[in-house]
Amino acid sequence: MSRKLWPALVASAVLAGGVAACGSSDDNSSSGASGDLAGAGSSAQQAAQEAWTAKFEDQNSDATISYDPIGSGGGRDQFIAGGKTAFAGSDSPFDTDELPKATDRCTKDGGGQLIQIPNYISPIAIVYNLEGVDNLQLSPDVTAKIFKGEITSWDDPAIKADNPGANLPSTDITPVHRSDESGTTANFTDYLHEAAPSVWTDDPDSSWPLQGGEAGAQTSGMIQSVNAGDGTIGYADASQAQDLGVAKVKVGSTYVAPSADGAAADFDQSQQDPELTKAPNVFAYKVQRTPTDPSSYPVLLVSYLMGCTKYSDQSTTDLVKAYFNYIVSDEGQQVAAENAGSAPIPPGIKKEDQPAIDAIGG
Repeated sequence: MSRKLWPALVASAVLAGGVAACGSSDDNSSSGASGDLAGAGSSAQQAAQEAWTAKFEDQNSDATISYDPIGSGGGRDQFIAGGKTAFAGSDSPFDTDELPKATDRCTKDGGGQLIQIPNYISPIAIVYNLEGVDNLQLSPDVTAKIFKGEITSWDDPAIKADNPGANLPSTDITPVHRSDESGTTANFTDYLHEAAPSVWTDDPDSSWPLQGGEAGAQTSGMIQSVNAGDGTIGYADASQAQDLGVAKVKVGSTYVAPSADGAAADFDQSQQDPELTKAPNVFAYKVQRTPTDPSSYPVLLVSYLMGCTKYSDQSTTDLVKAYFNYIVSDEGQQVAAENAGSAPIPPGIKKEDQPAIDAIGG
């Protein structure tokens, strides 16, 4: 489903007024939500979740939200297992093997149904640490060869071809990947697979498919590993790139830097995945990885909230509904944009999200 109206409306959506944590998206009063709520998952969402939690708790002084950024795979696993983890955040939707298990968790915990909604759209930065190189440009094939270990030196002719006139050193390249099951990895390998298919022949996967290189757990570990040595290169949510170099990627004949606007423009071309969206209130998208328009940035992730429409206790049900309402509200999306550099979810997606949230407790 394409969302052609989104680019014209993003600015007004970002500037729109605040929304209450519960109830109608036009209600700007505090909901008075209360209780304790635990979530886990995507470390890419960490900055946004910290901002959402702080603002939500400011408006609802009797509510406490905790979010453990253990990685998307860990979040999905904890949600399926049940227990204290009432919701998950993940940069990959539940796959065909996980969906029945997640559905079963919701059925057993209060007789509810699974909901999975997009809540966070963000560029993935190809981050690097290379002394003396402030501007790096990479085509998809070169990027794939670097992470596959086929290009091993920064002065390789293929990298020079992407960077005419640059003074590239002979430093060895050290690729860094995530050691944990990661939605960021799933999105990055999807980009490599789609944009450089003749080089990256492995299927997209949330677990890094190759041997070699260095590894770091969660986004923080990835950034730490890239920071630790000269010649390193990795990938992370752009909000957490810190002071590392950030490469531009080739789109058509132009090299494009990561940006929220670029991620938004690319997601506008994305489609629902029919294999993963067969149940009501469960949404998943196939991201466009091969745009030719330089207004698009194709190395992005679409992150999701996972929850149930009912839990074994009413207070958890009410608090999940309130918190999810806040996250997808205009205020919540603006808070994420300001604190994590994400792109607001488009109006068309919000219209899909809202009925799923409204079903909580129904």
